[in-house]
Amino acid sequence: MTFETADSVTLKIWDRSTTHHTLDALVHDFSVRHNTSKASIAVTCSGPNTFTVSLNGGAAKATAFDAHSL
Repeated sequence: MTFETADSVTLKIWDRSTTHHTLDALVHDFSVRHNTSKASIAVTCSGPNTFTVSLNGGAAKATAFDAHSL
């Protein structure tokens, strides 16, 4: 189960042994896609085995500004 918006991805990770690896890979891909550092990305637990990866407030505004300025 995965839900994706312009600045966040929410997914359920069923296999607990892969949680760290899955989240690390998602944060890396997310930072590349949004051309930002990993420090600008937040990972929150949004339910049982469910995690949301999103841009922090300032990074989200900067990305939105860059997208609209092109």
